[in-house]
Amino acid sequence: MSKKEVKNMRRQFTRELFRDNKFNLFCTLLATMFASCGSLIIPWLIKEIVDLISGVGRYTITELLIITIFGIALFVLAGILDYIFLGRFRVKAITQYRSYAFERLMNKGIQAFSGENTSLYLSAFSNDVNTIESSYIAPIQNTIQTSVMFIGALFLMLRYSLLLTMVAIFFSFIPILVSIVLGNCAAIAEKKLSDKKALYTGVLKDALSGFSVIKSFRAEQDIIKIHDENIGFVKNASENKTRIGVLVSYSSMLAGIVVQLGVFIVAACLVNAGNSITPGVAIAFVQLMNYILNPIQILPSYYAGVKSSYALIDKIAIALDQNVVDEGTNIQSELRDSISIRNLSFSYEKDKEVLKEVNMKLNAGGCYAIVGGSGSGKSTILNLLMAASRDYQGEIKFDGIELRSIAPSSLYNLVSTIQQNVFVFNRNIVDNVTMFSEFTDEEIDHAIEMSGLGRLIEEKGKSYTCGENGVNLSGGERQRISIARALLRKTPVLLVDEATAALDAKTSYDVMNAILNLKGYTRVIVTHDLDESILKRCDGIFTMKNGKIAEKGSFEELMNQKGYFYSLFTVSQN
Repeated sequence: MSKKEVKNMRRQFTRELFRDNKFNLFCTLLATMFASCGSLIIPWLIKEIVDLISGVGRYTITELLIITIFGIALFVLAGILDYIFLGRFRVKAITQYRSYAFERLMNKGIQAFSGENTSLYLSAFSNDVNTIESSYIAPIQNTIQTSVMFIGALFLMLRYSLLLTMVAIFFSFIPILVSIVLGNCAAIAEKKLSDKKALYTGVLKDALSGFSVIKSFRAEQDIIKIHDENIGFVKNASENKTRIGVLVSYSSMLAGIVVQLGVFIVAACLVNAGNSITPGVAIAFVQLMNYILNPIQILPSYYAGVKSSYALIDKIAIALDQNVVDEGTNIQSELRDSISIRNLSFSYEKDKEVLKEVNMKLNAGGCYAIVGGSGSGKSTILNLLMAASRDYQGEIKFDGIELRSIAPSSLYNLVSTIQQNVFVFNRNIVDNVTMFSEFTDEEIDHAIEMSGLGRLIEEKGKSYTCGENGVNLSGGERQRISIARALLRKTPVLLVDEATAALDAKTSYDVMNAILNLKGYTRVIVTHDLDESILKRCDGIFTMKNGKIAEKGSFEELMNQKGYFYSLFTVSQN
């Protein structure tokens, strides 16, 4: 991806920081102008007061007092504007950035995280956003204020002494060169720290998700070792970033001291030589040099912060640009004829075919089972039917329309999936069934009844909170929620992928029976459980072996053949 393309993607994100936020920004900048003007009055007053004491003043003490009151009023007005608008600007900027990034995340395809690291996104929405706020958004006002004061101070200095101003400009090139050299180093260090934090977040996520596995296999010490190793990576990257930050800060400070002392020594020489510079001008230059040095000291850090923030924004922008839902043809949300699979081959890795020349015809309204040993390609077929990948060979057609040409959003109105691992949100039962969409009470009650959730509702009520990932529910109850979701969406095609693998025999039978009792749906069931009473009700059974269809037919036909299916079924009964 070219630098220009990355820059264009970044611009879409930075634009969100200021969208509908310009009035808040304007008011904070107005406060900055008032505060800057008030600050510039101070060295001018110092000059005039010293000159008044020296007998060369142009203003009376009363006039200077009035100007002092005016300067204080500017500070008060700036404070009022900041009190009202500064927080609004910063919060809205980050909120809009997060919302835009999350919306882009939701626009990714269903296959998005099959080959992506979700830790990158967790880090991007937490650590990285905090860095962008502190390094890019928060310093905007202070940076502009110091820049305005720099310009104002330079103007006053030019009025007081052109020679002394030229000397100041000459010395000022030193910190500018420092900021250019060290700015890129800081950006690289910030990005490296972000990457290490993302890896650490992934370790934490794995440890929490696989906690029961870790305990059962007594792998605690190994996981602790992996955790500590990643903590070490974060520590080293953080120390490196801190060192570079200290280097930037102290280099800028040292350069500023050189500038200030150099200019002050030259000013003293000019005063002693009887130059046109008055004592008031010499003292005013000391104060004005602070306003010259502040941006020289602050801007390198801000420049480094902006570079770092851009690196983080580029990282999330590039990630969100991958696996985005493609456009395609919109199809009707009904299956009139069939799903046709012809000569389907697929590989997750090059030269390692998972599916080989698979052919199927799934008639509308029918119920079909796909069985076979582990790794035979059963679940891969369902994933491809859900457009998990378009990199397959052969054809997958819904009513004669090739899947590759169908818009995913349109496909999801036709097809729903019920999987073994049902994700349940930490909300009430109704929210989990409706997936936060609006449905009538009659539609919800019908889905609950058809899925067999009625008993749970009677016992605990619709407002019962399911807990994090459904921890308050049994496996069967979570599966029934998954069925109810699919029924409520009224998608005519249901893909059931090992939905009962983790359930006991009775619950498994009840869930499968509920699916088979659905009328008017095309059901494709991947199952490891070869229950005769269930399989006999299927219109067809496809037996997979090594990525190919070894046999197909009804339960009776396959049993009479006494082939591979017969062997699988016989072994399962023992």
